[in-house]
Amino acid sequence: MIPFNKPYLSGNETFYIEDAVKTGKISGNGKYTKLCQDFFENKYGFKKCLLTTSCTDALEMCAILADIKQGDEVIIPSFTFVSTALAFIRQGAKIVFADSEISNPNIDVNKIEKLITSRTKAIVTVHYAGVACDMDVIMDLANKYNLLVIEDAAQAIDSYYTSANGEKKPLGSIGHMAAFSFHETKNIISGEGGLLVINDLKFAHRAEIIWEKGTNRAEFFRGEVDKYGWVDIGSSFLPSEIIAAFLWAQLENLNDIQNRRKLLWQTYMDAFKKLNNSSIQLPVLPEYASNNAHMFYLILPDLASRSQLIARLKENGFHSVFHYISLHSSNYYKDKHDGRKLSNTDKFSDCLVRLPFFYELEIDDINRLVRCLE
Repeated sequence: MIPFNKPYLSGNETFYIEDAVKTGKISGNGKYTKLCQDFFENKYGFKKCLLTTSCTDALEMCAILADIKQGDEVIIPSFTFVSTALAFIRQGAKIVFADSEISNPNIDVNKIEKLITSRTKAIVTVHYAGVACDMDVIMDLANKYNLLVIEDAAQAIDSYYTSANGEKKPLGSIGHMAAFSFHETKNIISGEGGLLVINDLKFAHRAEIIWEKGTNRAEFFRGEVDKYGWVDIGSSFLPSEIIAAFLWAQLENLNDIQNRRKLLWQTYMDAFKKLNNSSIQLPVLPEYASNNAHMFYLILPDLASRSQLIARLKENGFHSVFHYISLHSSNYYKDKHDGRKLSNTDKFSDCLVRLPFFYELEIDDINRLVRCLE
């Protein structure tokens, strides 16, 4: 069976883990944490980076830093993983779900403004499959209504947005804050792990305190204060040096990993284009978005067709999966949703299928997969 995902070890993961253990400090915020954080700040121009134990934790930190309170409203796409909404619900927010675009699962920016009320505090964008949302429109709305923008960039490492003036910006660098994931299904992995990005430096100082369990311990270790104590709310958001060491080995091989994944993605795309099957919709890349080859998916005509395709692939030794159940229709939130139909979101929930995609996938396997559907 060709799996849906297979974690890839680039070579030095266990060596760096052993090195971290030998330093005598594996609890976090050590050598490898700093290496990883500096990497992101230097390569992508992020203002402040903090490794976290997961993207969920990074989003929870965003919600705390945004000062979300009971009754505040946060606009979020319904086609996303539960963590995107959960982080803000835990702070008491009312989630206002937005529909997807017709052509891809990202939030339909033309439907956001009518969702904004006097209680709206933030817009959360999700760059699905590493493909950028139309950030010019979103940032213009945020400026017009004095809102925060938080980028859920869980799938979007090394992906870019080209603004209307031609400026190419890394995803995660545009909103006030952003969150990335290094879960084992992502391009760059550490098993579990995440990253909080702060682009508005007014949040930077407090972010570090929240990250360190509500203490100013990081300032103490830098010699900026003579003792540290409890100064704010927070939690144990920072990962161990074991996770950071693994991640560092991956980051050293970012270009190689990305080049391989882009080759596999293009192989899929070319093979399906040759089928010339109008009943299957291929991924769409808007002109302002780059492709970081996070996943390859198909859109089938309906739920029955998708189920048949998944079964057909399984019979031929390929494990494919469907993706999110729309959050507005979930058991937990459907009674809290305002009743609006989100037809594009529901379409993707019923019709989208993700195909096997990982570094060690062979081109012959992709061609064989396409032939079994031909």
